[in-house]
Amino acid sequence: MSTRKRLTFWSADADDDSLVRAVLAGRKTVTADLVEDYYRGYGALGDGGYAAGDLIDILDPRGRRRGTIRATKVEVIRFGAIPEAVWRGEGFDGARAFQECHVACMPQYTLHDDVEFVALHFELIEVAPVEPM
Repeated sequence: MSTRKRLTFWSADADDDSLVRAVLAGRKTVTADLVEDYYRGYGALGDGGYAAGDLIDILDPRGRRRGTIRATKVEVIRFGAIPEAVWRGEGFDGARAFQECHVACMPQYTLHDDVEFVALHFELIEVAPVEPM
């Protein structure tokens, strides 16, 4: 039995594994979610509540294991003050690009400067072979 947690990344649809591929390529080393959502699990694709030191299997939107990451740091940040390490680790060229993307991807929320996010910093430990569905 695995003691690893599970995590998937936002996707436009079941075939969009672009963020998973960015992690596997080393271009994405941070992910962020609202504080209110970070500690909740979201079914078979994510456990929530990740802490520094956790080994986490990353899953694509179809639930296939694609690799393993290790959480290195967890921090609470404000949407109006995105640290450079966070927007760079997310793969953006600035805080404004981070904000615009998250507003577009999270239309169910009213995001403003004082909204708190949890930023999960991680390192890639393993790339797994893609298992056919």
